[in-house]
Amino acid sequence: MKNIPISAAVAQYLRTACAAHSVQISDISLLSGGAIQQNWGLNVEVAGGLHAGVHAWVLRTDAPAVVASSLSREREYAILRFAYAHGLGAPRPLFLCVDANVIGRPFFVMEKLPGVAAGHKVVRLTLDPSERKALARELAQAAARIHAVRPPIAALPFLQRYTTREVISSCRRHLDALAEPHPVLEYGLRWCELHAPASEETTFVHRDFRTGNYLVHDGKLAGVLDWEFAGIGNPLEDIGWICAKCWCFRHEHHIVGGVADLAGFIPAYEAASGRKVPPDALRYWQAMAHIRWAVIALQQAQRHLSGVEPSLELALTGKIAAELEWEVLQLTNT
Repeated sequence: MKNIPISAAVAQYLRTACAAHSVQISDISLLSGGAIQQNWGLNVEVAGGLHAGVHAWVLRTDAPAVVASSLSREREYAILRFAYAHGLGAPRPLFLCVDANVIGRPFFVMEKLPGVAAGHKVVRLTLDPSERKALARELAQAAARIHAVRPPIAALPFLQRYTTREVISSCRRHLDALAEPHPVLEYGLRWCELHAPASEETTFVHRDFRTGNYLVHDGKLAGVLDWEFAGIGNPLEDIGWICAKCWCFRHEHHIVGGVADLAGFIPAYEAASGRKVPPDALRYWQAMAHIRWAVIALQQAQRHLSGVEPSLELALTGKIAAELEWEVLQLTNT
């Protein structure tokens, strides 16, 4: 899906999906981000039907090579529908196409929300202390809304469970599938195993709740993106994930995703969710976040090395594993 001529195929599909007289796509461009999937911006003019008018939409489809833990577009679309219907900040989903003949792979179309998502841009936004505190509160409340959804979730029967020990087992399986050894990550997984909570609650979890996967518009949270890893798990996994140094984009002075401080985020999350986030639990899930991201980064490198998806970005992503391993050692040094 690299050439503009595919816009004709997308327009033809949308004309049928919209029950429209005609659909014109004036622009189709690959959006930044989307490290695992591809997001294409569409400027669409629809004549006739329920969607008549001019729209800014996003087409989301598979990358040429996949990451094992990522859900299919069909399942992600189902999650998006659920999240949108329950006010969890997801963009409005519009159409799902499972016919790979249209553009060569399944895709779905959703509304484009306003704002900036790219992590390196979000952390450089000019925000005063009060705006940062407000953004931290909005992020905390968004996480709390997600975690307020309790299993079982009848609309999403395919969701996988990710209790702490299941997260450890999943990371270990993916690590074992790699050709080369990574002893620091093995050590980190063993540390997490030894320090795993004896009991835990499980809720709906995003599992990639971080800077880069939410939109900021005029200093405010505008939406939560990229639901392809969602499942049932420990809600503190999401909290540790957004507070992991690896998602600060070199702005570690704001440990909450490079945009805010713990003092503005954790109390707001505790107030909105009704659960506590003890410092030891936060550090535990920060360590787990670095391990899990290191495993995914190594998988990203394999997408390049396999020859299926040659990419300098994917190759360089694999190189950050050593930096992530250093953070694992720092966090597990008890």
